Amino acid sequence: MFFSIIIPLYNRPQEIEELLVTLVNQDYKNFEVIIVEDGSKQDAKSIVASFADKLTIRYFFKENEGQGFARNYAFERAEGDYFVMFDSDCLIPPNYLTIVRDYLEKNKLDAYGGPDAAHESFTPVQKAISYSMTSPFTTGGIRGNKKHIGTFHPRSFNMGISREVYEKVGGFKLTRLGEDIEYSIRIQRAGFKTGLVPDAFVYHKRRTNLMQFYKQLHFFGRARINIYKHFPSELRLVHFFPAAFVVFIVGTVVANLFIPSLASVGNFLLLFYFLFLFLHALSTTKSFKVSIVSVFSSFIQLTAYGLGFIQDLWRRVLN
Repeated sequence: MFFSIIIPLYNRPQEIEELLVTLVNQDYKNFEVIIVEDGSKQDAKSIVASFADKLTIRYFFKENEGQGFARNYAFERAEGDYFVMFDSDCLIPPNYLTIVRDYLEKNKLDAYGGPDAAHESFTPVQKAISYSMTSPFTTGGIRGNKKHIGTFHPRSFNMGISREVYEKVGGFKLTRLGEDIEYSIRIQRAGFKTGLVPDAFVYHKRRTNLMQFYKQLHFFGRARINIYKHFPSELRLVHFFPAAFVVFIVGTVVANLFIPSLASVGNFLLLFYFLFLFLHALSTTKSFKVSIVSVFSSFIQLTAYGLGFIQDLWRRVLN
């Protein structure tokens, strides 16, 4: 099986160098790498060129259109039997392609997704963000994982599709705002089989500080409404949970300011939830510091997603 590894890149030259090092170290060697520089001002051409003697690698520069269309650009030029997509802020374990190859040979999947994890080199903030994005007690519970809620939709930070899928379904129709979920839904509705390869994880750095994380999750909340505009049946009750959390927080703050006698229940529930998150994070990360930051990152995750969801629900659906 020959893989085409596809990586869109935008102003992140240092990240791509770290990612390419992990691809050099893959124990399965039957693959090519296609880098599509999406109109970056800080291009990585020289960095990519430095790997020419270590990898079968091609580099392209195009005008900025967003990551979805950058992937399409690579699809058109890919030679693999399977197209594997990574975000540039990922690190890939050395046995990743072997795991995927072995799984696909035993389990017929037309498209797959894999989970993400925190690398030991990550900062405490990155580890806390990773916890928030994978925990079953945050929005991680409605994302792709082994015990996910609802239909599994592969996400493009760690996703693969067969050549047949591309030839029959085409590429991404959206370039931002939930483009990978929209693509996964179209793949499934075309009759192709999708699934999770549970051991094909990547180390996903995501954002390096909590402000960047807030902006990203606010964007994700808006993206869920964008998916609804294309596929109304894909908006489920569970997707409203972060918005309900925001409403609950606002209600509790108002109660504390104006109706203290009614605020005790809200205060207790919030305290219990955050204590529970801390203890779960502690059991997961084995770090007191990371667990403390995880409480803050989980709060940011839920409120940012909820506010983005409410914003575009009001602007694009209710108005």
